[in-house]
Amino acid sequence: MIEKRPFDSLGKFDADWLAARYHFSFSGYYDPARVHWGALRVWNDDTIQPKTGFPPHPHEDMEIITYVRTGAITHQDSMGNKGRTEAGDVQVMSAGAGVTHAEYNLEDQATTLYQIWILPKVRGGKPYWGAAKFPKPDRAGSLVTLASGFEADQAQGALPIRQDARVLAATLRSGQAVAYPLASGRHAYLTLAKGAATVNGVELEPRDGAAIRDEPEIRVAASDDAEIVLVDAP
Repeated sequence: MIEKRPFDSLGKFDADWLAARYHFSFSGYYDPARVHWGALRVWNDDTIQPKTGFPPHPHEDMEIITYVRTGAITHQDSMGNKGRTEAGDVQVMSAGAGVTHAEYNLEDQATTLYQIWILPKVRGGKPYWGAAKFPKPDRAGSLVTLASGFEADQAQGALPIRQDARVLAATLRSGQAVAYPLASGRHAYLTLAKGAATVNGVELEPRDGAAIRDEPEIRVAASDDAEIVLVDAP
């Protein structure tokens, strides 16, 4: 089962500093058919204008993954962490029992990113923040695990999250394809950050999404140079 979610069908929020598109119900956007996908709760496609951002605000009991597509985002939190995550790289904040953070685009150009929220396996715990570089050449033509709740993935450099889930990405040249096995009962969600591709024969255009389950394998074939992000969640 593959449900295509065209970019034009997503929830919208537009302000002078932020243009957001919501793959799932979020803030003032509510669609009862798009509340979550398994443990995946939020997938926001944000464009943040220069010298603006999200002022300090709290979170708890959520695994928050930020995938920067262009520009950079600067993070600061109540744990004393501060860091700048650039295009192609990833940061993870495991909110645990509670944390306050701020996210700003301090660059001279707009920043575009995906913010992905995954429900944790258990509530509470000590909050955590981390970031890692994932150069695009390392994921050219193949899926690379960026964040994961599985120890084997973490041993290979994936950032840790508190759920049996994975966040993966790949860049594909036109004509290239990748495949990912999807176990029974799992929920996958894929977005096309740029380019054009088919997912098990379903055509996706730039910034479209696809909710996937009950497919033993996900095969992504690029019909144009493409960048994909995939979540596999229980």
